[in-house]
Amino acid sequence: MDKKNLILGIALICGAFASLYVGQKIAPQPPAPPAAVREAVAQQAAQASGTTAQPPALSAGGPQANFAAATGDNAQARVTTLENDFIRVRFTDFGGAVRDVALKQYPAAQDRPDPFVFNELHADPMLALTEFPGLDRGTRYDLVSSTATEIVFRAVLDGRLEVTRRYVLALSIDPKVGTDPYQLRHETTFRNLTDKTAVPLRVALALGTAAPVNALDYGLQLKTGYRTTETDKLIARSELEGGGFLAFFGIGSSQPLSSVTSPGPILWASVKNQFFTSILTPDAPATSLVTRRVKLLTALPDTDHNAYGIAGAAQFELPALAAGATTKLAANFYVGPKEYKRLANGDVFKADQDKVMDYGFFGWASKLLITLMTWMHSWAGNWGIAIMLTTLALKIAFIPLTLASTKSMKRMAKLQPELAAIKEKFKDNPQKQQQATMQLFKDRKVNPVSGCLPQLLTIPFFMGFYSMLSSTAELRYAPFLWAHDLASPDTLFHLGPIPLNVLPLLLGVTMIFQMKLTPTSPTMDATQATMMKFMPIIFTFFCYSLPAALSLYSTTNGLFTIAQQLLINRMKDEDETPATPAVTPGGKPVKNVTPKKK
Repeated sequence: MDKKNLILGIALICGAFASLYVGQKIAPQPPAPPAAVREAVAQQAAQASGTTAQPPALSAGGPQANFAAATGDNAQARVTTLENDFIRVRFTDFGGAVRDVALKQYPAAQDRPDPFVFNELHADPMLALTEFPGLDRGTRYDLVSSTATEIVFRAVLDGRLEVTRRYVLALSIDPKVGTDPYQLRHETTFRNLTDKTAVPLRVALALGTAAPVNALDYGLQLKTGYRTTETDKLIARSELEGGGFLAFFGIGSSQPLSSVTSPGPILWASVKNQFFTSILTPDAPATSLVTRRVKLLTALPDTDHNAYGIAGAAQFELPALAAGATTKLAANFYVGPKEYKRLANGDVFKADQDKVMDYGFFGWASKLLITLMTWMHSWAGNWGIAIMLTTLALKIAFIPLTLASTKSMKRMAKLQPELAAIKEKFKDNPQKQQQATMQLFKDRKVNPVSGCLPQLLTIPFFMGFYSMLSSTAELRYAPFLWAHDLASPDTLFHLGPIPLNVLPLLLGVTMIFQMKLTPTSPTMDATQATMMKFMPIIFTFFCYSLPAALSLYSTTNGLFTIAQQLLINRMKDEDETPATPAVTPGGKPVKNVTPKKK
């Protein structure tokens, strides 16, 4: 049996690495960075028109296309800027809205000094009125006033409706008034200029378009999100793509969708990529959220999901306006990094906006880890060191459980001859066999479950760390030793098509040494024991293409566990009750010895 399992395990490992090699060959090429695509599209449009002016709307499909088109900015648009130490907000007078936001603290790429730009490729300017012909992105607004912190636009629709759009940029965090430097205060005021009551209005504010953050981003984190009074939900781009594995079982749509509408009342709505997000928090709840796919990379075919971003718009129902009356649509608009510490600040973000982090089922572990890790970084100054110190803190916290587990496993190992004798004695009576086994555990002060507790507790922290890595902007381009970016694999070089990632390999070696030191449960059969031998290789393969921070956490955890186990193995179990020699059914005593380590 062991030999067969060994052959099977080796075959599975060879197959795994073969699939990695083949996958590199047949997988679709990753999309180019958004900035490069944007430049290429602009050049194509300029060549076609014989001018270097910015292109008009870029068509990505016909009228029946099940996605929105990425659009260019009007060549005659007047751009006005507000900025502080954190962001530079560019406004366009076409739509009186936010064209894009540059995040000064976050570079566009590791080797580029220019900042990352949110909404660089887009369907609409942010906060544009997307469902209001005559006042949408195609309408030129008058610039009424502009100061260092405030800008005001104005437009009139057919002499009947006046719309004033005001934006105020905070300069710093101020808990007293609830401001954040990544947040705009926005107000749109509607005034009825006629002597008759105007009909109720439906308006929608664009939240922006989220695109992949780099050429290796396949868009798994491109989502819109919202929170109601009862729940919160995130909508992935894949939900609009149609088809897929679940569609085969009748779950979800089998065809691509042009949009998805989520009902309110909505307390906040967002659009996000892996590290950055926009969050609209209106003073009065929105009635719904509309999510759309947007084709950003026009060079790719419509069938390639890597070509798309995701956009959202919050819909509002405004009341009928009496003659000369006004109504106001006001909101706070955050555009910045997905920093848990910032978004969890209840003085500024009072509607659980930190849910946009998307930590998932083990969110409590993710929040604990990022909070502890941020505190460690505040005085360590390096995120790699902060991860190692956080891991050490967790190991220290779990020492009581680890000691109890180790004592239990040692006692279980010494009981192996007696357990075998009981199994042989009551082999025809499973009920009595179980009763005798439980009595033996009670007499020897052994809890068979306690030996698994430390291993079980590592699962939520491992998964919580994995979820946290998927949305923590602080780790983007954070260096540590040879790893240039803890949010990416620590590739040193390539062996042909296969990257050499060091930390996952160190993780595998650490796990092998750790397993040799850790007591083995005597209840584990030969098949389970054989499969456990392959766990280091399985974990290495699992972590190989994941962010280096996850391998650093797991490797550090393994190294601390090895040091801890070496100390524990030297300790004596003073509370252990001397075992009474077991007796076989034939009356011959069974020598009680601890089996040697293999």
